[in-house]
Parts: sequence; structure tokens; C-alpha cells
Amino acid sequence: MTTSSIVLLMAFLAILLCMAWPLGILLAKVGKGESIPGCGWVARIEQALYRCAGVSPQTGMHWKTYALALVLFNALGTLFVFGVQRVQAWLPLNPQGFANVGTDSAFNTAVSFVSNTNWQGYAGESTMSYLTQMVALTGQNFLSAATGMAVAFALIRGFAARSSADIGNFWADIVRSTLYVLLPLSLLLAVFLVGQGVIQNFSAYQDVALLDPVTYQQPRIGQDGQAMLDAGGNPVMERITTQTQTLAMGPVASQEAIKMLGTNGGGFFNANSAHPFENPTPLSNFVQMLAIFLIPAALCFAFGRMVDDPRQGWAVLGAMTLIFIVMTVIVMLAEQQAHPSFASLPVDQTVSAWQSGGNMEGKETRFGINASTLFAAVTTAASCGAVNAMHDSLMPLGGMVPLLLIQLGEVVFGGVGSGLYGMLIFAILAVFIAGLMIGRTPEYLGKKIQTYEMKMTSLAILVTPMLVLLGTAIAVLLEPGKAGIANPGAHGFSEILYALSSAANNNGSAFAGLSANTPFYNTLLAGAMWFGRFAVIVPILAIAGSLAAKKRLDVTAGTMPTHGPLFIALLIGSVLLIGVLNYVPALALGPVVEHLQLFTAQ
Repeated sequence: MTTSSIVLLMAFLAILLCMAWPLGILLAKVGKGESIPGCGWVARIEQALYRCAGVSPQTGMHWKTYALALVLFNALGTLFVFGVQRVQAWLPLNPQGFANVGTDSAFNTAVSFVSNTNWQGYAGESTMSYLTQMVALTGQNFLSAATGMAVAFALIRGFAARSSADIGNFWADIVRSTLYVLLPLSLLLAVFLVGQGVIQNFSAYQDVALLDPVTYQQPRIGQDGQAMLDAGGNPVMERITTQTQTLAMGPVASQEAIKMLGTNGGGFFNANSAHPFENPTPLSNFVQMLAIFLIPAALCFAFGRMVDDPRQGWAVLGAMTLIFIVMTVIVMLAEQQAHPSFASLPVDQTVSAWQSGGNMEGKETRFGINASTLFAAVTTAASCGAVNAMHDSLMPLGGMVPLLLIQLGEVVFGGVGSGLYGMLIFAILAVFIAGLMIGRTPEYLGKKIQTYEMKMTSLAILVTPMLVLLGTAIAVLLEPGKAGIANPGAHGFSEILYALSSAANNNGSAFAGLSANTPFYNTLLAGAMWFGRFAVIVPILAIAGSLAAKKRLDVTAGTMPTHGPLFIALLIGSVLLIGVLNYVPALALGPVVEHLQLFTAQ
């Protein structure tokens, strides 16, 4: 590790902590349904929305009603996003005249954005109109993040309730999360990003003159539209000199803000956060990383306040932070070493000198190795698919870390809401294991953990590994799955494993070497994204309902403390143990084999 990488990591965590603590106070008030000081005018908008929808926010919901409302709301959102894509050619704000999106791609994208995954099998600047980007995709960035926050609040209420038949009101949770948290934070971040150089306009694409004309060769095309061949059957090449370049425009800053704050990750442009119009400066890069972790970290503090024990929030945050630091250090170390193929070359060769500081392949020179590797760790520790470097170009062990962070269940900070409720599920598992070890009925925050809770916990934890491993097996067995592999061997397997892991855990990033915009992958990944989101949420809401109905027990001398170092270690062990047991065989076939092949071949 270099000194600069250590300083960057420590500065990032310190600033994150300073920003997350006060936000946690606000989130606790939002989750409790309390009034927010200085936001009386927002409260009037909130009440107007309830009246228009015919909703009584004070009316609590049984967990089954809450789950039904949540699933139906998101199903309608999926239909809306799908429909907008299918008719975008006839809608306004389409200066490029983009055609309607194909059926399978539109279906995949709709499920992707509704499930907070934002997997993108398309290039935004050549596929989606401005209206589609704003109304359909950016709209779901807000609503999918608010859905995650709503589930987190419902589970916290289950722990905090003395004995209740309801877990809150879904409509109130999603409205309050959007109005009081997501919208104001997104507005502030969007203004900052515009100040840094992120574009925000509705202009048609611009043709600009190049400072240095580019000359290249390409096959000459005949009148039949096919490449012309010479007598030997080889393409006839022609020399082309380009004097201009087309620059894509659009309302980028508004989407970029909620893309990060909502841990969505879907870029306006295909290059995502490596594009200078999305992420123009090192400062914007640093702030975007903070934005990804801000709400997940703040929810830990909100959790402590809502259960009337701030130490519980610190314990969960401590477990997340320790895992994150270790994983980030590993990926930084992996990328700070030179590629063995280059390291073996003579020192006087340019490529060797270029690689002497580490593996710069696939990374932005604006950010360098340290900021790129930290970004890779942040975006995969959170349920955010934003990327500022090509994960496909990471060293084998460097690529394994983002993959493993995703496979741990997106609980190391995780997505907005989903990170906290995922970690609390592991906390339930941890106290259950501890109870078995000491022969006591397990308790967490005064609630007994019994058979029903453990059944639902098992479902919530095991559904994503089943989707990942089964989906990967199907893809490597069938020809349509193998046809998308760009790199044969272990790396090609890693590409498929990463894609299914990203989809089922609702991350959305990719190794990018897999040709996944095909009917086969669009359908397979859409199924993984949908069930990876909602087949986890429903059991968690069932746990919330069961816990809410139980009386909260008083702390006694025999109660296991769940806020000290011992519990933090047990919680970390539970997270890592589940990840190791589920994925080690698959990881051994992918990045581990690739690492051994790469370094033993030299």
C-alpha cells in the first residue's frame, strides 16, 4: 500500500462519518413519522399527495398488506418503464430520433431499474431518448431507492415495537423517503456536479472540430453494403481522416445525482462514471463515492436512534467498515503491482516503465490507481453499479474483490435500505448461532429469535446464491450463454459469474467483456434481478411482522450484548462464512485459477 492510498481511504471514511451522523438524525425522524423542523412547506406537499392518492398515512399495515402494496407498486413501475421504452420514438424530447427499444432489452432495463440494479445492456447515448432517461429511468432511481428505505424502516419498527400488529404504512414511507431525503440531497448534489462540469441540457448532439485530426483505416463498403474483397479474399482497406467528433448531450447531472445517492449506478452514457461529462474531476469523483455510501451509513445511525440504543447502530456500522477496509486494501494492493507480462520486460522498454507504478490498464488517468480501486470497492460494497474504470481489466485478485463484495449480499454498507436490512438479517443469524453455542434462546434487541424468524432468514440469505449459481450453470451449459463470452477460459467464466452475481444481488456493474444484450441474457438476468430483489424483501417483511407482534423483553444478566467487539466479530464471521461456503468453488474456477495461470506462466 502506498501512503497516498492509505490517506485517501482514511480521508474518505472520516468525511463519510462526519456527513452520515447528522443525516442519521434526519432519517430517524423520517422513519418515525415525525415532523421535520423547517420543512413545513414540504409537509403540506406531503399531505396533498396523500389526499390525491386517497391514503391515510397514520393507518398501519400488516406485513402482508405492506408486502402486497410494495410488490404491486414496483410491478406497475416495471410496466411503465417498459412501455415508455417501447414507444419512445413517438414521444417528445428525442432530438436524435432514437427508435423504440427492442422487446427483450426494454424488459431487461425495466426490471433492472425498478429493482435498483441498473444493469445496462445498452449504450445510453445511442439508445435512450431524453424523455426515457428522465421520466422512466431517473424516476425509478428515486422510487427504487425509496422502496429500499421503506423496507429498512419496516424492519426497524419490528425490532422497536413493544407489541404491534402493523409495521408502518408503505405509502407514507415511500413518500417521506423521497420528499425529505432523496429529492433535497439530489438537488444539492446535482448543483455541485454542474459546478464541476457535468452537463445538464436538452441540446441535440454537437459536432465539434478535433484539435488533432484522427487518421485510421477501415474496410471499403461496396454498393451492396458489404465489405469489398480483393483477389485473395481480404478486405480492401481505405484510409479515413476524421476532422470532427460527435459529443452526446443531455440532462446528465440530474440523473447522476440520484444515480449515486440512490445506489442505482446506471449511467447516462455507456462509459458511466469514466465519462468526463458524468465525472469530470478528481473532486467530483471523490464526492460521488461519498454519495454512494452516505445514506447507507446514515441509516445505521437512524437504526440506533429508532431502537433507542445508538450503540446498536455503531456496532452494525463497525462491522460494515471493518469488512470494507480489508477488502479495499486487497484490491488496492492487487492493482498496485505490475502485470507479470510487463514486469518481465526490460526496464528500458516504454510499456514496462508505464506499468512500473501498477496496473493502469482500463483506468482513467484523471483518477489513477488509488481513486479507481477505491471507487471499485465502494460501488460493489454498495448496491451501486457505477464504474469509473474497466473491472474487466483488473488483476485476477483485484477483480475477485468486487465480485466477492457483491456475493456477500451487498451488506457492506450495501444499497439504500437494502444494505441495512441485509446486515440485520445476518445479525439475526449471528445471535441464533450464539444462542446455540451457549444453550439459550437467542434474542436480538429484546425480541426472541425463534423458528419462524430463522426460516425466513434462511430464505432471505439463500435465495441470491441459488439464483447466482443456478444461473451461471445454465449460462455455461447452453450455447446462447457461451456465445456471449469474449474471453475463453477462467476469465470468461468470471464474466458470467460476475454478471449473475451483479444481477441477483442488484448491483448492476459488470466485467464488461460479456456480450449480454441478447434475448437469452436479457431474460436470464431480468429473472435474477426481479427475484433477487423481491424474493428477499418479502421474507424480511415477514420477519418484521413477526418481531413487531412480540413483546420486547427487558435486558437481563443473561442477555448477550449486541453492541460490543464480540458481537461485531461474530457478525463479521457470519457474513464472511456464508459468502465463503456459497461461492468458494465458483471463485476457484474463475479468478483464483486465472491468478495462478497468470503468475505461474511467467
